[in-house]
Amino acid sequence: MFVRWHTPSDSDLRVLDVRRAEAALMEHYARLVRLVYVTLPRSPGRHRRVLAAHGLVQRALPHRAPAIPVRRRSGDARDAAPDEYGVLRTSVLRAAMAQDARRGPLTRSRGRWAGRPALPAVWGLRVFPQSGGAEELLLDRALAQAGWPVRAAVALLVLEKLSVDEAATVLRDTGVAEPGEALRAARRLVDESGPQLSNPGSGTGTAETADGSGPASAAGGSGPPVSALLAPEFDPCLLHARPTDLLRRRHRVRTAVTGALLAACVGAVSLSLAGDSGVPAESGRDWTDSKAVGTALLRQTPAGVWADTARVDFTAWPARGARTGDRALLERALRAWSDPSWRGRRSQEAGAAPTGSGPAPHLLFADDVDGRAVVVLHDDLTTVRYSEPLDGDGTPELVSALTDGANVTTAAAVVVSRTPESVRMLLAPWIAEAGMRDLLAPDTPAREVSRSRTGLTEPLPVPSAGGDCRTWPVVQLRSSTRIVEKHAFLLTDLGGLSPVHLTYMPPPEPGVRPRPPREATGPDALRGWARTACRLDGMRGQGVRSVNHWIFAQQDLPERAGRATWVCARADTWRGPGRVEYLFLGPGTGPARSAGVRANTAECSRFGQHVLADVDWRAPSGSSYLLAAGSRSVGSIKASGPLRAEADGRFLAVRAPRNTDAKVVGQLPERAEVRAP
Repeated sequence: MFVRWHTPSDSDLRVLDVRRAEAALMEHYARLVRLVYVTLPRSPGRHRRVLAAHGLVQRALPHRAPAIPVRRRSGDARDAAPDEYGVLRTSVLRAAMAQDARRGPLTRSRGRWAGRPALPAVWGLRVFPQSGGAEELLLDRALAQAGWPVRAAVALLVLEKLSVDEAATVLRDTGVAEPGEALRAARRLVDESGPQLSNPGSGTGTAETADGSGPASAAGGSGPPVSALLAPEFDPCLLHARPTDLLRRRHRVRTAVTGALLAACVGAVSLSLAGDSGVPAESGRDWTDSKAVGTALLRQTPAGVWADTARVDFTAWPARGARTGDRALLERALRAWSDPSWRGRRSQEAGAAPTGSGPAPHLLFADDVDGRAVVVLHDDLTTVRYSEPLDGDGTPELVSALTDGANVTTAAAVVVSRTPESVRMLLAPWIAEAGMRDLLAPDTPAREVSRSRTGLTEPLPVPSAGGDCRTWPVVQLRSSTRIVEKHAFLLTDLGGLSPVHLTYMPPPEPGVRPRPPREATGPDALRGWARTACRLDGMRGQGVRSVNHWIFAQQDLPERAGRATWVCARADTWRGPGRVEYLFLGPGTGPARSAGVRANTAECSRFGQHVLADVDWRAPSGSSYLLAAGSRSVGSIKASGPLRAEADGRFLAVRAPRNTDAKVVGQLPERAEVRAP
């Protein structure tokens, strides 16, 4: 057996700040639920596993500030702050391990999985993640045959991308007596079912995936890659729903009718005696349960709250527009969002629910715009635009987009009206300045954008679709000094309800630690985006939240032909998965050239900083070369296949025939590897 409880010493105990823990839980909720879902036993079925995973995570937050074993951050141990996410992760893993320990042969008690948390509960439906392919099925079977510590080890290495030492520490804190044995068993499982998590010869290392999405990857067995854990098959937050046994439910309903009628009569008498209490309906209740959706359920944020809150997102928007008091219009908008049988034109962006769910929505805007009545709503997860024609018999329209986790930049604007040539945006109340510029003309200053008192802009040009990339309009906004000083940023329209935030990372400097992406408003950022902006056209309609332009290498070309720049353009979606395109920029000012694309990957993010790309290049002399460049941690590069070559350092340049199908691999510290796309 692997499992025992580890008792921390008194020096390891710290009092956890419950409010900060709640913020960490909300920020990383989907990540924690997936982690628990992967480690739970498979026998009760996916429906019960989904509910159990959500229940364990929702119950992880303590009701008061307890003394909890906390892994302190670096620095002075006496003054170090607790890692709230690390504590929550350990807590939910302990709860999952307790579920596994109590299940025995996974007994059933009164039709329920014994020990399953009481909440959440789903009546009349069976929910389950998207069905995967052969790789996901084989990996799930392999995990089902492994013990809980092994499943937890695989999840920590692959999902959390921890090193072997870090994963061992978490397993030990969770209560696993022999984390090394669990990690070795996890390696054996992966060796049998797919690529290795890390090089067996290294004592530590980061988790890696078959498609290179982690810091390194290596060839393994012939089965499914461990990157299958990142697929929707293992995501309990992206669910399908089906009804339960309808006949059995009908019999149960008939049996309960008499009792329900009696209870209703008693309740009606009690209510008539009690009278109207005058207490308004709870704003947080599930408003879609009511057939008669009323405007009284709408939440409205008072004006000025945005300047006095640390949560600067859509919840801080006040209700604006001349028709915020039009109850009939608002009721039509709410009914369109809540009723699946609504007959208007409905569309949702990637990841968004077609109908409302969760707490009652905030009213953000209601007014007439370009011949249509427009209502904008937000329910903490989804932003919705409802519109109907003011005259004639045109069709009402409802557009929904996932905007969970928006911030001061990604909640800065919403598109309220669209034509093929232009859009009108509603700007956040914290926007002090707004301008328009062409991303392909970096030296041309931005022109001022006019807007109404409610924050509605003039019609703004949009990038042309279909490859006609002669201009690329972007909006340059600046935040009010009441929330942040001199914070300017760029947004661009990619056809969605929310514009896309553009950021920039300059090339690495020796001896300087990497910095997070910065705003793309400086001269170098604008010149870099001028050569890659047209690649944004391929990201339309994918629910993109932000795109970062990262210069990960600059290479001197053979034959003294100048200097090339290597860029990774990473598009993060509102759903979480990312898409990257590697770009090669030769000398001069010409457009970028694609060097490979990867989808559903962590590459070029804080969780995937080791990258490598290669491209065929023709010198001015007519000679052909294979060029490759890696990020700062790449120590050497090797090409194999039809062409064999090797170079120390993070650059490779070798003569090669055009379109040579070579496999290019970079060597990382501790014998790990990274592969070019």
